[in-house]
Amino acid sequence: MPFPPKLRDKIQEIADDHETRLSALIPVLREVQNEFGWLSTESMEEVAEALDIPASSVQNVASFYTMFFTEPVGTHVMWLCRTLSCALRGAEGLEHHLCKRLGVKTGETTADGRITFLEAECLASCGTAPAMLVDDTLYENLNESEVDKIVDEIRKKG
Repeated sequence: MPFPPKLRDKIQEIADDHETRLSALIPVLREVQNEFGWLSTESMEEVAEALDIPASSVQNVASFYTMFFTEPVGTHVMWLCRTLSCALRGAEGLEHHLCKRLGVKTGETTADGRITFLEAECLASCGTAPAMLVDDTLYENLNESEVDKIVDEIRKKG
């Protein structure tokens, strides 16, 4: 399925703002993922065509960075930081609590398709650990009660 004209225009705008087509790849992939929620094989092929770069280059970048999803994810994505600072301040307990609360294992999506729960290598918030990124919002100094409020808020949104 071809990209909508508005997305094609945005891709062209991004490409025009970069020195090379390859240097525009990551911002273009972010734009496509924002549009569709993930990067299908077809969408990566269309990006390759739009930027006039090899499809293998697009697939390599998309599969290398954890911020890109090459499989469908939930409407909301929760990243719990598991690095040393967060681990020392209770991230493991929060992970168990979230898995139980959401009814999933880390890396899975809830049955209703609304929340995907993932581990993050680092959210650069060591001084305010434990931290979690939900979509584009960073939550810090978390405990089970705060995590429950976040989950409730997401479920209210739809």
